[in-house]
Amino acid sequence: MLAKRIIPCLDIKDGRTVKGINFLELRDAGDPIELGSKYSDEGADELVFLDITATHEGRKTFVKLVRNIAEHLNIPFTVGGGISEIKDVAALLGAGADKVSINSSAVKRPELIDQLAKNFGSQCIVTAIDAKFENGEWIVYVSGGRIPTNKELFSWAKEVESRGAGEILFTSMNHDGTKDGFACSALARLSDSLSIPIIASGGAGNMLHFKEVFTEGKADAGLAASIFHYKEISIHDLKKYLKENSIEVRI
Repeated sequence: MLAKRIIPCLDIKDGRTVKGINFLELRDAGDPIELGSKYSDEGADELVFLDITATHEGRKTFVKLVRNIAEHLNIPFTVGGGISEIKDVAALLGAGADKVSINSSAVKRPELIDQLAKNFGSQCIVTAIDAKFENGEWIVYVSGGRIPTNKELFSWAKEVESRGAGEILFTSMNHDGTKDGFACSALARLSDSLSIPIIASGGAGNMLHFKEVFTEGKADAGLAASIFHYKEISIHDLKKYLKENSIEVRI
């Protein structure tokens, strides 16, 4: 069995790490390079850095910041935000990122997934899906959760996989920042219907939630932000707890 991964996520706005609730009410959480380096030392398996306003503001993710991050890390990291073409990915991978995450651009132009997978390999292409459960179905949103689309979570995830994405990062907008637990039923359905890894995001509040997301939710990785940023849970303690509960993790 592959080890389950613990992935801190750093949402970046104006060069600072921020965190909100349901994608709103952002507050400062620290310097992304310092936090990333700390998580690397504490045993995180990977990191995700998301420039959360890049698409909405119509600009590219900062390559300079990515290069600075790479100099301070010894674990893989993924970068997302404002990526819309092959040269964006080439620049970010060239600056030291191990993977890129695409979201809004993939929804608007699905063939981008095919192009990136062909040029760089599926292993470094993560497709992020932000979705909200409303009126009995999971609706996909773009532009940092600002704009609903006509796409539905499960059919879109299936298409993403067929086009060559190596992983899916699913964030439940209903659960984001609430600390009430992950969207385990939706995650389990995704896992059962797909063959690529699923990264769960949105709702982590305690160690039990991670146990649930790996057992009930069948996720391959658990991603969280505020509980790590504000030192509510340490990565070391979390991994020890999971190990004690018969969940395979790297320690």
